Amino acid sequence: MSCSVKSVLAGANRTTVSVNGVVIPHDAISREVQYHPAPTPVAAWTEAACALVVRELLLQESRRKGLSPEPLRDEKGRLETDEEALIRALIEQEVVAPEPDEETCRRYYEQNRARFRSRDLFEASHILLAAHAEDAAARDAARRAAAELIAQLRDKPHMFGQLAEAYSACPSGKSGGNLGQIGPGDTTPEFENALYRLVPGEMTQEPVETRYGFHIIRLDRRIDGRELPFDLVHDRIVDYLSERSRRVAIAQYVARLAAMSDVRGVSLPTPADMRVSGGPMQ
Repeated sequence: MSCSVKSVLAGANRTTVSVNGVVIPHDAISREVQYHPAPTPVAAWTEAACALVVRELLLQESRRKGLSPEPLRDEKGRLETDEEALIRALIEQEVVAPEPDEETCRRYYEQNRARFRSRDLFEASHILLAAHAEDAAARDAARRAAAELIAQLRDKPHMFGQLAEAYSACPSGKSGGNLGQIGPGDTTPEFENALYRLVPGEMTQEPVETRYGFHIIRLDRRIDGRELPFDLVHDRIVDYLSERSRRVAIAQYVARLAAMSDVRGVSLPTPADMRVSGGPMQ
């Protein structure tokens, strides 16, 4: 860790974080940091401190309202802590999130049609010449071997399966390199980009490099995704917009609590900030 980062963190650790006079211990913030990945240690510390401030705000408010904890078990049998139960009870009692109506759902669908498509599917085969990403000599050898196989396959494309069985480091080599049906996200970005550039029956003319090594890819069939009708995705849209509405409503509630409280050491969004960012169903 650089001296500058150390000094900034030291400054953060000297900052007293409190809610209505209740101090959030520095060691509690340090333990919370692991749950808040951020670009810098200072940003992670700040996010952790804010999370604990919000928790303290909600606990204080639940106690002020005289709520009693009634812990529930989740689907895995895990029991809430008393504090988790108090926060849940407060949110259920105080936060009302508007449910999306049919017009809102349909408008969201029309504005986001690209999200509601079935996946593109590819039936493809490949030959993998494996090489560790950090082994330069092995990478160079794998690249050359892949280029030689491509040259051979240009003249004898019918040998693809045979060469896959003989040379591929992928388990699919045992079935002639056949990967079956794959879709977006099932392979590496480089592999996927190569697939999209091929037409059925075509093979890559240059080795395709990924973290696993070098691939020779043949596209056997492509099944384009299709736009899904509104009725089919209606329930998914309702669930998404309802959850988004709930998150915004909780954030607005916390902002109001913070505005009425004495919060020191960190800055939380204000009700005015929440109005600028828009309501739950924009």
